[in-house]
Parts: sequence; C-alpha cells; structure tokens
Amino acid sequence: MRTLQLSGIIVVGIVVGVRGQEPSRSTLAPDSDGWIDLMRPEVWRKVDERWIFTDEVKLAPNAKGKADAALRGERKEGGKIWLNGETGRLPNLITKDAFGDCEIHVEFLIAKGSNGGVKFHEVYEIQILDSYGKKELSGSDNGGIYPRANLEKGGYLDKGIPPQVNASKPPGEWQTLTAIWRAPRFNDKGEKIAHAMIVKATLNGHVIHENVAVKTPTGGNWMKKETPTGSLMLQSDHGPIAWRNLKIRPLKLAP
Repeated sequence: MRTLQLSGIIVVGIVVGVRGQEPSRSTLAPDSDGWIDLMRPEVWRKVDERWIFTDEVKLAPNAKGKADAALRGERKEGGKIWLNGETGRLPNLITKDAFGDCEIHVEFLIAKGSNGGVKFHEVYEIQILDSYGKKELSGSDNGGIYPRANLEKGGYLDKGIPPQVNASKPPGEWQTLTAIWRAPRFNDKGEKIAHAMIVKATLNGHVIHENVAVKTPTGGNWMKKETPTGSLMLQSDHGPIAWRNLKIRPLKLAP
C-alpha cells in the first residue's frame, strides 16, 4: 500500500498507478506536478465578455444600497482575479475538457448573502454560500454537498450532506476549497457499480468531508444519468463572486 500527498492531504491506497477508470485526456498541458491552470479563458467553453479581470476586489453596497452585498473591481489587463460582472450574475464557467477522478484547488470571495458552487461533471455540487457564523449546518451551507431539489413542488427532498465544521470566513475574505473527487464507477454494460465519492475536502484548511459517498447528482440534477467523466462547472449566476488560483489535477484512483 502506497501513500501519496495531494496538496497537504494524505491519501492511502488510492494512488495514481492503481487501476481505475481513465479520465478524459486533457488537451491542456499540466505542470510538473500534474496541475492544469484554469485561470485561462481558453479552458472554458465560453467566458462572457462582462467578466471583470482585475487584481483586487472589494465589498460594496448593491443597487438597493444594502451594505457589503456587492463586489467591485476595476478592469485590469492580465488581472489574476475573475469577478462575475457588475451585477454579480453571469453564465456559469464550464470546462471544455471532461474529467473523471481529480483533485481541485479553488479560491473564492463572496459578498454578503451571496451564493455559488463547484460542480463535478456539472451535476454534483459542493455549495458556496455566505454561512459565516451559522451554528446549524445543512448541505445547502458553505462546503456542503447540495441537497436534491423537488422540481415539481420546489424545496428540497433531503438536507444534503453538511460540512463537518463551519469553516466559513466572513464575506469579503478569500476562502480556499480543495477536494479529491472519485467519479462513479460503471461496468462494461454501463451499469453503475460504485457511487461517486468525495475522498477528502477541506475549506480554509479544515476537513469538511472525508470518504463521503455522493449517491446521486445534486439539486435539480438528481435524476440525470451519471457518467464516468464530465466537465467542471463554477456556478457564477447566483450572486457576486470572485475566483482566483483555480486549478485541477486529473487522478486515477482505485476502483
């Protein structure tokens, strides 16, 4: 049994080189550690022209004068921070490439009351939300695995899977989410034989999930067909959010 260290996370017995399902081959060149830089427009299917590329983001009042409910940044060529426009709502970012097993590193900053998400295969969501200071958590809170949604009547069908701890920072502060994702497994007939799994996820350095099965897609996607690979989505249409230092590393984990 071998041990591999992934961004400070120790994973035992599921390392690259063990037989698993192959992720789709990326056309993007990884660095020497296998990471693919996602802070490039060509990575994504479409980057709306209203995205603001900047070097600094600050909290600001929204159009109704509510304090800290918006984000502001000045456009700067070559800016390393991506802000979702002046309205805080732009089409989601979806990678051109599909990934199976992978590790992600995501840094984000949200306004007060704002909402976003990171979706593996576009359908399995780790929630981003202003949950700072909240005592009782559900899967709809920051770092949670989002609940299934009732598309006919509205509301949720369950509570999702809450993070182990509320590690959220206040609005206006940068937060870091890391996760090791194991894609669902299928046999030669295309039948699912193992659920997807969050092998380990951290928020701001605190473990929030470990060896947690994700039995179905989340939210309103829960009835959708599952697949061994899929694009990574960054939800950017639910409220003011900024992104920086985004990267993904394809893995090949044990079955």
